[in-house]
Amino acid sequence: MSTDQNTSTSEDQNSGADRELLPETPARLRWAELAPDVYQAMVKLDAAARRGVDPVILELVKIRASQINRCALCLDMHSKDALAAGESVERIIQLSAWEESTHFYTAKEVAALELTEAITVLTDGSVPDEVYAKAAKQFDETELTRLIAAITVINAWNRFGVTARMAPGHYTPGDHSH
Repeated sequence: MSTDQNTSTSEDQNSGADRELLPETPARLRWAELAPDVYQAMVKLDAAARRGVDPVILELVKIRASQINRCALCLDMHSKDALAAGESVERIIQLSAWEESTHFYTAKEVAALELTEAITVLTDGSVPDEVYAKAAKQFDETELTRLIAAITVINAWNRFGVTARMAPGHYTPGDHSH
């Protein structure tokens, strides 16, 4: 997570458009610097969780959880990583309304998105049996376990990002592994 301040002007960010952007809100705290052992543990957990998970599904899940959690930093990071990996702008845009645009996604991706929402929100205190069963049909047990871990990890990253108020816009694809 880069904490460097962007030195470009609002004109640079808007491709010459004649409008002035609001100033960036500073981070509340630089948690990765203040608790580097926690940050490194998160990086290791993230790396372990992603093993064996399809990288396309992984980015879709990370973007969707970050949308739900309103983590601007992670949305910036994972949208850029997905685009750099060849994901289409259209599929990324449709993620916020994937239930109305399932035809953009495979059955496996939809099952992963449903599971992501159930784990991320947990409003009823559980993941519904039908959501879990749908995911279990699409993923073998090891893949499903890793997917659940990856969803859990992005939710933890989101909570650090939102609470610390980490600013988006400074990430370059490939800079970080989460």
